[in-house]
Parts: sequence; structure tokens; C-alpha cells
Amino acid sequence: MSRLSLFDCSGLHSAKRIHARSFSIGLAMCAALAIWPGDRAGAADWPLRGSLAPQTTYARWDGWQFGLLAGYGNMNTDFGNSTSSLVGFILRNSTLENEGAPSTWTTLPSNTTNGAVFGGFIGYNMQWDQLVLGMEFAYKHPSIMQSGANDSLSRIFDTSDSIEHFVTIDAQTSFKLVDYAALRARAGYAWGQFLPYAAVGLAVGRFNYHTSVTVTDSQTQLPNPPGPFLGTFQQSASSGQNNAFAAGVAAGLGVDWAATANLFVRAEWEFVAFAPVNQTRTNIQVGYLGAGVRF
Repeated sequence: MSRLSLFDCSGLHSAKRIHARSFSIGLAMCAALAIWPGDRAGAADWPLRGSLAPQTTYARWDGWQFGLLAGYGNMNTDFGNSTSSLVGFILRNSTLENEGAPSTWTTLPSNTTNGAVFGGFIGYNMQWDQLVLGMEFAYKHPSIMQSGANDSLSRIFDTSDSIEHFVTIDAQTSFKLVDYAALRARAGYAWGQFLPYAAVGLAVGRFNYHTSVTVTDSQTQLPNPPGPFLGTFQQSASSGQNNAFAAGVAAGLGVDWAATANLFVRAEWEFVAFAPVNQTRTNIQVGYLGAGVRF
């Protein structure tokens, strides 16, 4: 009996050890299986879960937008050739013009004027991540941006017909930018609440101008010593026009700041160069501040 009892107890303890070991292995496998599918599912779902994907750190700028602008700038005006057509008309078919070309003389200087400019804009943006592309139309109206000049130029010139010419050109001009409009393409990069951008496009300006010229030619017969005084020739001419249109090119650098989801503030520098009007070249540079709405 004692031998049988000893045998039975040993078997019982062995069975308990086997059962405990099996239970431990099974528990470990269950824990591993419980953890592994969760990790796998998390990795598979990473691009789809908004809570795990990187959050957007920049404002949205796509859609329609419009706003108002106020600025201050200067207009640079080159009057160097503004008298050419009038002087050429006065001296047409003359030996003096054919040989001395007074119509090409630079009688009037350049000039610069400053003034306030007001306007508005409307545009549409498309956005891909942080890249923003768009088109924008703007209208600008200066409070007053008008320039003028008056001067005279005298020269002595001998022509092949043995006449000495003492020529004086007196001229004066006024030039006013009434308003202008620009259609520009914009490219920007969204950075937080800011949108730095560059713009380039075409512009059309409207101008009023008036120019008047008087040519005086005192003639003396040659050869040396001077012969008799032949007399003085003098004639005047003028030209002017209101609402003269000229095409141009526009470029700008600026930054928009999203104050709210729909309201933004703008700061911009713009340069516009216009084609000659009455042979007068002009360009403007304006710094703007403005506010707009997106919708």
C-alpha cells in the first residue's frame, strides 16, 4: 500500500506540473495574439486615421476672394521725347530738321510725383497642400498723381545752305494718371497663417496729357565773317488728349495674413510700367495695405 501511495502521489504531482506548464504557455500565446493583431491594425490604418496623421499647420486659401486697398506711391515720368512729334511737325521739310534734327533734342527733363492710391480686387485661388495659385483682377484710382515740366534748349547750328541757325525750343507739358486696372497671375506658399506670394500680369492705364512747344530760329547768312541777319522764324504747336489708354506690365510682391477663417489682411508692393503715351514713358511704384474676405 505504501509503495502504491507513493506512486500515486508522484503521478499526481507530475500531472499538476504538466498542467501548470501548459496553462502558462497557453496564457503567453493568448497575450501575444492579443497584442500582435492590434499593432498590425494600427500600422495598416495609419494613413487613414485623422487622429494619427500629421495635422494641417497652414491656412486654406482656395476659393473666391475680394477686398479693398489703400496705398501710397510715386510716378516716374520721362518727358525726354515728349516734344519730338511737335518739333518735327513745325520743322517738317526743312534743311534745319534734315541736317540738325531738333526734333530729337531732349528739351524736357524727367519728373517724379507722389500720391495716395485706392482700389479693390477680386480673385480666385486653387490650393495643393501649401502651394497656392490664382488669378486676380484689380482696379486702382490715384487721389491725384500728376506730373509736369517746362524748360527750354538753345543751340547754334550751321546748315549746308550757308545759314547759321540759332535755335531755341521752349516746351511745357502736364501728365496725369487717371486710373489703371491689372489682371495678374499669383503664386504663393502657405506658411502657417501667412501666404507670401508673387504676382505678374498685364495692366491698362488711363491718362490725360497736354504738351505745347514753341520753336524760334534766328538765321544769319554765312560765310565768316557772318553775313547779313536774315530774320527770325518762330512757330508754336500743341497736342493733348483726355482718356488716352496705354498697355503695361505689372508685378508685385506681398503677403496675406489669415486673421480669421474668412478674413485676411494684405501688404503688397506693386510696380507697373506703361507703354509710351505721347512719347512719354511712365511707371509707378506703390505700397498697399488692404483687407479682404474669402468665401
